[in-house]
Amino acid sequence: MWLRNYSRGLALLQLLVLQLLWLNTTAAEKDKPDISAHQFDNAPTNFFYFDDSNTILLHDREGGIVHRSEDAGKTWKEVDLKSKEAWDIWRHPYDNQKAYIMGKGSMHWHTNDQGKSWRDFEIPDARPSLFRAPLSFHANESDKVLIHGEVCRIGGLIDCKETTFYTTDGFKTVDKLRENTRGCVFAHATPEFSTGDEDRHNDRVVCVTTGRISFDRRQHRLAVSDNYFEAEHEPNLEADRTVQGIINIAVVKGYLVAAARAPNTDELAMYVTDDASIWHRAVFPSDSRLKEDAYTILESTSYSIQVDVMTVEPPNPMGVLFTSNSNGTYFTKNIGHTNRNMNGIVDFEKVQGIQGIVIVNIVDNYEEVERSYGREEKKLKSQISFDDGRETSFQDLTVDGKSLHLHSVTEMSNVGRVFSSPAPGVIMGVGNTGAYLKAYEEGDLYVSDDAGLTWTLAREEAHKYEFGDQGSILVAIYDEGPTDIIQYSLNHGKVWRSVGLPEGEIRAKALTTTPDSTSMKFFLLGVKRRGSKTEHWVFSIDFEDMHEGKCKEDDFEEWAARVDKDGKRSCVMGREQFYKRRKAKAECFIREKKFEEIEPSFKTCPCTEEDFECDYNFVRSKDGKECVRDGPLPDPKGVCKNGAKKYKASSGYRKIPGNGCEGGVNLEEEKERDCEDTLKPPVSGEINTERTVFPAKSFRSYFYLERADSSSESSKAGKDETVVMRTDKSEVYISRDHGKTWEHILKGEEITDIYPHPHFSDVCYFVTTSKKVHYTINRGDTFGHFNAETEPTRDRNLPALAFHADYKDWLIWTGAVNCDKGSDKCRNDAFYSTDRGGTWKVLLRSVRKCEFIKKEGRGDKKKLVYCEQFKDEKLDGPLELQSSDNWFADEKTHFDNIVEFATMSEFIIVATKDQSDEGSLKVDASVDGQTFADALFPSNLNVPVQKAYTVLDSHTHAVFLHVTVGNRQDAEYGSIIKSNSNGTSYVLSLNSVNRNTPGYVDFEKMLGLEGVALVNIVANIEEAEKGSGKKLKTMITHNDGAEWSLLKAPKEDPEGKSYECDTDNLADCSLHLHGYTERRDPRAVFSSPSAVGLMMAVGNVGEYLTEKSEKTSDTFITRDGGIEWLAVKKGNYMWEYGDQGSIIVIVRDTVSTDEIFYSLDEGKTWIPYQFSKKKVHVAILSTVPSDNSLNFLLWGQEEDSDSDIVTFNLDFSQIKERQEQCNLNENDPNDEDSDYYLWEPKHPLSDSNCLFGHVAQYHRKLTERDCYNGRSIQHLHSIARNCECTRADFECDYNFEPAKDGSCELVSGLEPPDHSKVCKEDPERISYFLPTGYRRVPLSTCEGGKELEKYKEVSCRGHEKEFEEAHRGLSGFWIFILAVVLPIGIASAVGYWVWQNWDGKFGRIRLGDQGSAFDADRPWIKYPIAAVSGVVAVLAAVPLLMGSLWRWASGLFGGGRRYTTRGSFARGRGDYAVVDEDELLGEDEDEEV
Repeated sequence: MWLRNYSRGLALLQLLVLQLLWLNTTAAEKDKPDISAHQFDNAPTNFFYFDDSNTILLHDREGGIVHRSEDAGKTWKEVDLKSKEAWDIWRHPYDNQKAYIMGKGSMHWHTNDQGKSWRDFEIPDARPSLFRAPLSFHANESDKVLIHGEVCRIGGLIDCKETTFYTTDGFKTVDKLRENTRGCVFAHATPEFSTGDEDRHNDRVVCVTTGRISFDRRQHRLAVSDNYFEAEHEPNLEADRTVQGIINIAVVKGYLVAAARAPNTDELAMYVTDDASIWHRAVFPSDSRLKEDAYTILESTSYSIQVDVMTVEPPNPMGVLFTSNSNGTYFTKNIGHTNRNMNGIVDFEKVQGIQGIVIVNIVDNYEEVERSYGREEKKLKSQISFDDGRETSFQDLTVDGKSLHLHSVTEMSNVGRVFSSPAPGVIMGVGNTGAYLKAYEEGDLYVSDDAGLTWTLAREEAHKYEFGDQGSILVAIYDEGPTDIIQYSLNHGKVWRSVGLPEGEIRAKALTTTPDSTSMKFFLLGVKRRGSKTEHWVFSIDFEDMHEGKCKEDDFEEWAARVDKDGKRSCVMGREQFYKRRKAKAECFIREKKFEEIEPSFKTCPCTEEDFECDYNFVRSKDGKECVRDGPLPDPKGVCKNGAKKYKASSGYRKIPGNGCEGGVNLEEEKERDCEDTLKPPVSGEINTERTVFPAKSFRSYFYLERADSSSESSKAGKDETVVMRTDKSEVYISRDHGKTWEHILKGEEITDIYPHPHFSDVCYFVTTSKKVHYTINRGDTFGHFNAETEPTRDRNLPALAFHADYKDWLIWTGAVNCDKGSDKCRNDAFYSTDRGGTWKVLLRSVRKCEFIKKEGRGDKKKLVYCEQFKDEKLDGPLELQSSDNWFADEKTHFDNIVEFATMSEFIIVATKDQSDEGSLKVDASVDGQTFADALFPSNLNVPVQKAYTVLDSHTHAVFLHVTVGNRQDAEYGSIIKSNSNGTSYVLSLNSVNRNTPGYVDFEKMLGLEGVALVNIVANIEEAEKGSGKKLKTMITHNDGAEWSLLKAPKEDPEGKSYECDTDNLADCSLHLHGYTERRDPRAVFSSPSAVGLMMAVGNVGEYLTEKSEKTSDTFITRDGGIEWLAVKKGNYMWEYGDQGSIIVIVRDTVSTDEIFYSLDEGKTWIPYQFSKKKVHVAILSTVPSDNSLNFLLWGQEEDSDSDIVTFNLDFSQIKERQEQCNLNENDPNDEDSDYYLWEPKHPLSDSNCLFGHVAQYHRKLTERDCYNGRSIQHLHSIARNCECTRADFECDYNFEPAKDGSCELVSGLEPPDHSKVCKEDPERISYFLPTGYRRVPLSTCEGGKELEKYKEVSCRGHEKEFEEAHRGLSGFWIFILAVVLPIGIASAVGYWVWQNWDGKFGRIRLGDQGSAFDADRPWIKYPIAAVSGVVAVLAAVPLLMGSLWRWASGLFGGGRRYTTRGSFARGRGDYAVVDEDELLGEDEDEEV
């Protein structure tokens, strides 16, 4: 009885205890989340979570401080940095303990414990880079970091050198990696990337670097090192050749991607490697080419790269989405008309954690948008693919049978991903149902818990949203204005609850949680208006204490991650994917797996055709249905050489690497193939000739539309060598195969002029006598036309069209107004169009000419235009030089009485009438297009009245200017003067230089070699001015005009006979060459940049240059840059270089002939070839401007023809000596198997090979090797070393002249130049050198030795203290202030330097234009004095990879709060990878002298 009562009492006691415990638990648990608030003094600039933690760092740039919270934003502490110098914060992407604070000055900080403690570090003598992300990380070893910095010369605003540093011990030490870099990455920059040899290549670093001698972006290249650049090599990217023009690199998942510019087109080449050793060029369908500013590398997979290529340009851009094969080299189309914005961001997102699901927005009215050049508003529709984005797999998003459209990446309203998170299958978005996507404010919040297959309305109105507890918690906040509540759902968005915010209404700016979305805590950032003040608040929203219990086993379901449009399970990469996730109806939280992402499970699928891709040497057929052969197949083990007819080889398919399918279809089983498949087509061994007759009397003009090597259609020599030609009947013909076949185009139209776009070789315009203008934008595949506002200008010396260097559809039309017959009011008006002639607006009236200013001169002013306009629009008034950067809504008058202006590669030169002497001219120069300075001519330039100038060249950081001294007709001559680096201070280079009546000068630069030029001087000036004929002598310089000498003549003539004069006596017996002023085709220059060291010319040996004739002239060649010459043929010959100089073709110039001669050994021996059965008078011999073709064209008229003209194509591709491509080993040029040797040019008066202060080594083909060069070679192999300075590295300074002993002496009666002026021009400069009479040749890189320009360094006034402390350096922040902020309005050179380095602007590289060979009497065709001497690089970059790349620079330049951008906050670990010319400048017609 007692025992029974005791047991009953014990049970009651236990029940009471349980009830008490339950009551206490109930009192502690809550039915809503806990929300705490914290106010900050300033707007947060950036913030991030440390992965797998509740720790947040928040940056306040205005205050220079960083805040830290360990409890997901509930409480905050300021990080103790001992100073308020924090400029930026960075999280290590692969180590959740590490982060970095970049300071305003030289001090920076890092943490190894999620910010609990911080250690400082410095970058030696450098500041972080302004132009790219400052840090680059190693994915496997977090102590290894690359630091991009800049080392700046104290006191100088331009002399900054991009330098990369590195640490291997977590910033205990920091060492220099390499100078002159333009971005570096570890090959192991992502966990997915593997080199295949981790022990050997673990430290492999790949950098974009400047050229070996030039900073021109066309010379930028890749450099690779495995030992932090103790040694480096340049990888072969295509056809066993290195590639120049690299603009960017990045690692994307398991791929390393590099982009290169293609000159003369807006096209880019993309190169890919999956092991950092073997590179391939990415191949896109023939109708889709990568364009600069126009492709985006998207979030990719471990087995493919996704790229969106822009097809319609801004302001309403569209694109096409492509996916690569497994090694990233072959791309196929996924879907067209994708939506993208002006910044290259694309509406594309992969659903996180699930293979193969992609959501995109497409433009439904794409045809209207295309026709309107982007002015038509886009109508967007959302599409989803459950099949990895394959072309036929996209379908609508639906809500109850209605189409749903969602706002995507181009309209970011929150941080992180747009739709998805690691919560399996649960995705949300803001949008609307209906035909098209409406404005964001008209959208509602929708949710899907089956990865986008079906959707339901979650909340009306637009909301920011976030996922937590692996998807069991959804949080949203109103996003169309202020609100005082947040809303949340615990059942996948079916039911929502509300909770108030403690500080009342705020405007939400960001809502987020931990990157893995496993936390039950959320972080909200908002602003609150209180009167005129803005308050900045952050809120911590915590669900952990809510009463929902922990989920049990039966609260979970096995959920199939991927299903097809019918809801059936589907496979990707050979596997089905499953997740174990909480059921939507389960009233519980997962809780236990905090900071651990849910891992999927997989089930193997049988193989299908989709699991295979094309094998090597195979490509997709045009219909994409099968893999077909791409060229001959390799003969395995030489089976076919033993007489076999069949062999086993690849089927053309291979299973995609990493694909897990088993059984099923097997497409990679070897198949039997014919041995004939391994053979190349037989070669004839002969030159092939194609003759074409045209019904006309003469050719009027021709132009090559040449593709660059890196363009998609020029991977093989001769694949696309397009020529357009106009006859005297105004008929136009086109050939796509270098003149083998021709097509008569634009029949029935009278074409008066052909205007190839000088910057985009795919584009060409054809002008008629009326307003109608025809054009092609695809090299003649199709043609369009527009009507200009007026007929073209009647002035045949002026161009009707002017072109923009960056925007190929931007045009200026100069047209005739009031020019009816008999009118005395005929004038030229200028109009502009930004849509390729679709619409025109008046630019300026009563003009002579207008030009877009090249990028070098305009800074960031894309619309900068210069015009010559008659004052007050009166044609009898003076010409004013005006400029505008807003289509002349506003204008600036630079000069009110000019003769002409010229835009060169680095300068704008203006000839104006001297106000003090109206009969004389003066010169002004500008490097920025805004500020002009007077040109100070040397005092020893004896020109009483300056009548004309000819701008010769400006590609060596100096202007060569010919100043006419004597202008008597047929006796013109002048002096060549050379400027300093800003074109304002000149020194005399050479007197008595020959000029002709139109203003052209016998001056020619040697292409491909620095500083070599030839001129003809008038040796009998006094006699010539009295009416005698000119006596000319040829002179050469090897140091950019500092010294000139006569040409040494060869000992023997072409027949092996000695010349009559003594060739050792240069004064009476030297070589003289017919120059530019006698040239029928201005493009027929002495040299070629692709045939380094070679020059050909016609001339004679003697005391003077004789008349050009068959009896007195010979043809000569030099192979060493003009030091030694060889006479090769008697008489006058024309010449052209082919295959980069491995073939030289010559043909008689002044007599009819039926044969040409060609040389395969640089002119040592010559082989005749009969090209015609009839004698032909050849007018022109031509080939592509790059001189890299195996084809040549003869233009002429057959002897027995009185009317017809003819062309002959000569094709050398079949000759037996040019069947194998030459072997070039860039990394071991002395390899015995190499077909090249290293050649070092030198100064003829020097015992060493030093030229411009260094020894340069060039690749030259061994002449005895029978092979072809093929793809353009980077001839400059390296700068072997810098030399000590000598006299040859200096020229005479302003007011100094060469003495008889070669030294520089002050001109009598003059004062030395005032070098302190540099302090006034650059207020922050702290020192300068007193004048010595010498100044360094701009090209020289010499070091030490005789530094003749340095005598005594003194301080600038007001900078005495800084001068004393100069070698102690300045902080990085103040260098930034001095080098960037202050000079914006005062130092144009700084703008030039920033532009040279800045990677955030879009642009293109292009080459200079080519003139018409047969319109030589038309000055508007800007014939190049040095074969396209106006070659110019328009330097910029494209949007390529790494969405966070610009964070550092955008912050420095006042960028906005970047946490609202997609790449700034790495929730879900899903980074968004976005990824002239020889010109007569002025001739005064006044007869007074």
